Amino acid sequence: MASGHGPRRARIAFSDSAAKQLEELTTEREIHALDRALVALSVTPESGTPIPGNASGPELREYADEIEAVRILYCLTALRTVVVIAYIEV
Repeated sequence: MASGHGPRRARIAFSDSAAKQLEELTTEREIHALDRALVALSVTPESGTPIPGNASGPELREYADEIEAVRILYCLTALRTVVVIAYIEV
């Protein structure tokens, strides 16, 4: 029997520097644009592009939405249930 719920979304967590960037958002347009990007990442965490780098650390990914003018650098946990936001540009 189906539960009636959609697929489970990933949780979003912010690094200290990303949280500080959140505090600096002032316009409704910036907040709305970021909100849309975060929803997209919570639904499909793999949607960002991998950033080439050192294999010893977590793989960084970049999500960019040129229409909303948002860029987010993030990594996924091993189980792909949490997206840790490292950098936000709106």
